[in-house]
Amino acid sequence: MNTLPRERYPKPLIFHDGRLAFLPTPSATLAMFTWLPVGFFLAVFRILIGVLLPYHVANFLAAISGVRITFKTHNLYNGPPEKGKNGVLYVCNHRTLLDPVFLTTSLGKPLTAVTYSLSKFSELIAPLKTVSLKRDRKKDGEAMQRLLSKGDLVVCPEGTTCREPYLLRFSPLFAELTEDIVPVAVDARVSMFYGTTASGLKCLDPIFFLMNPRPVYCIEVLKKLPKEMTCAGGKSSFEVANFIQGELARVLGFECTNLTRKDKYLVLAGNEGIVT
Repeated sequence: MNTLPRERYPKPLIFHDGRLAFLPTPSATLAMFTWLPVGFFLAVFRILIGVLLPYHVANFLAAISGVRITFKTHNLYNGPPEKGKNGVLYVCNHRTLLDPVFLTTSLGKPLTAVTYSLSKFSELIAPLKTVSLKRDRKKDGEAMQRLLSKGDLVVCPEGTTCREPYLLRFSPLFAELTEDIVPVAVDARVSMFYGTTASGLKCLDPIFFLMNPRPVYCIEVLKKLPKEMTCAGGKSSFEVANFIQGELARVLGFECTNLTRKDKYLVLAGNEGIVT
């Protein structure tokens, strides 16, 4: 059975749900069930090395276990912030919950990740500090400012993941916080299980992603945003957010959309995607 090329779809396929990343033919389904026990223990192993071991050791063992990470940076300096200066704000598109994890291990330095909703289990197994936002613009802005005063921060302004080669609308709040903004292009590829869901148990997202035999993460750290393209240079927060969205789409070969987290969850799950 041949796969229909994307350009021949009647409508663009932006949102879809479900865990299976393959066509469930009888032979493929049998292979999946055969792989499940191995995949589960492999996922546990990958989580443990990420939580317990130093970054360089974790990256080495992850590669041995089948995880492929491609990392490219255009920044000349990725060290800790200078004394008395705020940290760098890394702005990523959002493919899975593990985006900040792979970024921090690839950079080899601790980052703090801010999220719009994260399950308690995902917080527990995360090998970096995570802070949940309250969906209150003033409180969230103040919280992110405090975090930036203590170190580097990573945020995914789409507010939710998107599996397909599209970028959802970027929330502009991050652009008002600092002029030290570094865009990060992220892509994740799987062969058996999707590490995202809208209607299922989100706490299992990292497990399913890491159960794939050979998951791939591609990370490209772009150049720091020029001051003239930030709010400090006279741009509005919306202009900054749209510019970064466009740059990431260009690097990844994706398309920009005006769709939001709310749109995704209303289509796929009939709710607004709040995790409790």
